[in-house]
Amino acid sequence: MQTSNLPDETPDEKRSTKPLWFALAAVLVGAFLILGFFGREVYRQAPPIPDRIVTQDGRELATGEQILDGQQVWQSIGGQQLGSVWGHGAYQAPDWSADWLHRESLALLEIWAMRDDGAAYDELVPERQAALRARLQSEMRTNTYDDATRTLTFSEDRAAASATVAAHYASLFGDDPEYDGLREDYALHKGAVAEESRRADLATFFSWAAWSCATERPGSTTTYTNNWPHEPLIGNTPTAANVMWSMISIVILLAGIGGLVWYSAMKRKEEDLPPAPKTDPLDALTPTPSMRAAGKYVLTAVALFVAQVLLGAVTAHYTVEGDGFFGIPLSEYLPYAVTRTWHIQLAVFWIATSFLAAGLFLAPAIGGKEPRFQRLGVNVLFGALLLIVVGSLTGEWMSIQKPMGPDATFWFGHQGYEYVELGRAFQIALFGGLGIWLVLMLRALWPALTRRDDMRPVITLFAGSTVAIGLFYGAGLFYGARTHMSVMEYWRWWVVHLWVEGFFEVFATATVAFLFARFGLVRPRSAARAAIASTCIFLIGGIPGTFHHLYFSGTPISIMAIGSSFSALEVVPLILIGTEAFHTLRMEHRAPWMRRYRWPLRFLAGVAFWNFVGAGIFGFLINPPIALFYMQGLNTTAVHAHAALFGVYGLLSIALMLLVLRRLKPEHAWNEKWLARGFWLMNSGLVAMIALSLLPIGLSQAYVSMETGLWYARSAEFLQQPIMETLRWMRIIGDTMFLAGVASFAWFITGLYTGHSFDKASDVAPSLDGLTIIPATDERETIAK
Repeated sequence: MQTSNLPDETPDEKRSTKPLWFALAAVLVGAFLILGFFGREVYRQAPPIPDRIVTQDGRELATGEQILDGQQVWQSIGGQQLGSVWGHGAYQAPDWSADWLHRESLALLEIWAMRDDGAAYDELVPERQAALRARLQSEMRTNTYDDATRTLTFSEDRAAASATVAAHYASLFGDDPEYDGLREDYALHKGAVAEESRRADLATFFSWAAWSCATERPGSTTTYTNNWPHEPLIGNTPTAANVMWSMISIVILLAGIGGLVWYSAMKRKEEDLPPAPKTDPLDALTPTPSMRAAGKYVLTAVALFVAQVLLGAVTAHYTVEGDGFFGIPLSEYLPYAVTRTWHIQLAVFWIATSFLAAGLFLAPAIGGKEPRFQRLGVNVLFGALLLIVVGSLTGEWMSIQKPMGPDATFWFGHQGYEYVELGRAFQIALFGGLGIWLVLMLRALWPALTRRDDMRPVITLFAGSTVAIGLFYGAGLFYGARTHMSVMEYWRWWVVHLWVEGFFEVFATATVAFLFARFGLVRPRSAARAAIASTCIFLIGGIPGTFHHLYFSGTPISIMAIGSSFSALEVVPLILIGTEAFHTLRMEHRAPWMRRYRWPLRFLAGVAFWNFVGAGIFGFLINPPIALFYMQGLNTTAVHAHAALFGVYGLLSIALMLLVLRRLKPEHAWNEKWLARGFWLMNSGLVAMIALSLLPIGLSQAYVSMETGLWYARSAEFLQQPIMETLRWMRIIGDTMFLAGVASFAWFITGLYTGHSFDKASDVAPSLDGLTIIPATDERETIAK
């Protein structure tokens, strides 16, 4: 069967893709072996959770069960949406592990100074202060955990210091009116933990997390968290391994850049593009029932996108006003923990929904026929998606506002972890929904996978990325409510880094390769080779590079070595990303009919820009261990998160949605003025948001983190200074521009259904050349080629 009317391929283009497939297989096998082997080390060398914490005279202070109970209390009130632990979480409230560590250290110094010298620590002469700090360092860093009895022993003085800090947290997370001002600074809702016993458990969990940060591993001079956070009082400073692997990662980056540039200069020659078809090959592709049914996914994604950015604006405002929205006591109904949870969760939902829509739309067109009951499957999946979104958001609100029991919270409320906040029952349902999507995709793609033509390699890569998206979300099910924090972080980043940042990008690469090949703008085999090679280059660093999120999460130095070395390679392909943007934009001018796709192409060019800036520059800013040692948990991470998540995956999702909508009503020309405004306002707003607020705040925090300690960079004392307040207010400029851009985009999308986004004077009838899908009486569609 003839699949294209392209000119004969050159000898270079006829080269088999088999070597590249073998390379991709080797990359996947090798990378996952590394991820799995060193993941075993995460399990083996995680900070121990003692069965009992006792004083030197045997008095029991807490149990391991209370530590895990406290972990569940923390999860139930929002967890990583209210401050952070070990640097992972929100940026407004303190990092509780760093905050506890500093407060406990000061309390110990005060106890010793008052008892031994009869004066406050601050009143002592420098020599005496230095002696007490040396004593403090020995007290805090000495490991008193007995592995045989699983017992951790505290001195009476340290127990007293811990009790002082616990009392502070009991008042803070309760409703003590004296703490109203501090709660406002932290955007912490009043009475976050109502029961006194639960507040005590929460304090026990924070105490254990801080103990892990201060205590040296057996046989080592480095703490369980590799000396993080920076705390000069106890000698928590960067380790030699931290500095060495930072240097090595930079050398690897430079070597990778040099190798890629050399290879491009030696091997790359001007691409011999085929003549563009005179008419759009997709013009006569009549959408099937299931393809039309995918249209409502796009509308849903747009609605979720609008809700997500509105919640982002509210969340950003809470960093200024704390418990209100321009004087309205909004936090009584939507506290910071809820708005930030919904803001992040809706980002995952709308981006994932757009990918689902693109896949469901393209699969029947790629396969050549619509399987029986495909539309029914698409509609059932849509209903399940709505239930998951509404149910999970409701459960998260109830968990924070009206606490459930600890087990009910985990299953139907809030898991407490960023990007996987939804209750476990909804998480399982979402995984099941992805399974349905995978079945719908593969049954529609199967005819194309069995055809032996030039498009088969691209379609195989597309199908493989579909399988990965459908299955890898399941990594989030490998931990439970009482799983050790180090182990949880290992699996959570499988979801955030591999599922979202990894295989979504492979899916997008294969999608773009397929479309350009089907448009006749590039030869199928060339598109396949480029897509497979890009996937190899990306995944060889991306899969083991997952560990760069785990440097200080209670993991051994080997995790730092692997994470820093391989994640440096993630930046290498981004160095030449400008070339990708150039080639993408050039496609707009390959044929007159390509003008109808100019805005999807421009959004793809925007993806290339933000891939370089957001993922490349801002990603590597915090990637080397020495940089992340001082910057983990600061607004420098928020810079990378916003630039990469929206700039790359957000714009990519919009491009996919526009491609779907373009083909749903191909007979209409678009009036694109609102779309153009949306594009420029969203991108300009993101630039302003970063340049005027997030980046200056993050760099200021990094400076004081290096100079004084992480606790101070995250403290209300620092963040509530007038200059920091002004920088947070400055964000309103970028936020307003961004919101206006989203409103323009949403108005344009609405107009595709109401008609105001069509340029009726320029409407043209579709060409009848190329592919035609003919409805069949048994609800299946076949393509006559």
